[in-house]
Amino acid sequence: MSNPLLYEQNLFVVLEPNLPEQFLEPQELRAKLQAILANCQDRLPRDLQKFTDIEAQAQYLLETSCEFSLEPGRYLQWYAVRLEK
Repeated sequence: MSNPLLYEQNLFVVLEPNLPEQFLEPQELRAKLQAILANCQDRLPRDLQKFTDIEAQAQYLLETSCEFSLEPGRYLQWYAVRLEK
């Protein structure tokens, strides 16, 4: 049986175009996603359009994806990381 600690997501590395990598906790990443989603409600991917509020959209992205298109050819990417053994 695998260790449940392997599936904890306590920290994410976030990659944005032309910026250094950032380490964010889940609530910080969720807030960042909400801010980005607030500015692009008119061009959401189909899977996000089924959610009526930005909080639900951000939570869905956090749970199911690792990137979001900011504009053609530019992406925000995030990956769960573990910094201790």
